[in-house]
Amino acid sequence: MARSNKPVNPAAENALDRMKFEVASELGIAETVRQNGWATMTSADCGRVGGQMVRKMIEQYESSISGNTQQ
Repeated sequence: MARSNKPVNPAAENALDRMKFEVASELGIAETVRQNGWATMTSADCGRVGGQMVRKMIEQYESSISGNTQQ
């Protein structure tokens, strides 16, 4: 089966891009990304950004679950 790079939900893609730059800013590499783009970043920096994004998504999910169970 052929794979497509077309996003399933464009709004989600935009939200992830915003989150990616937010995390890059927190890690102090946002200016480098703005000047040179993601393609020039090291895999270690990209991995740190991805790891932080996953942590944030897990925290958001867990807080949404705990908010639902405390009602």
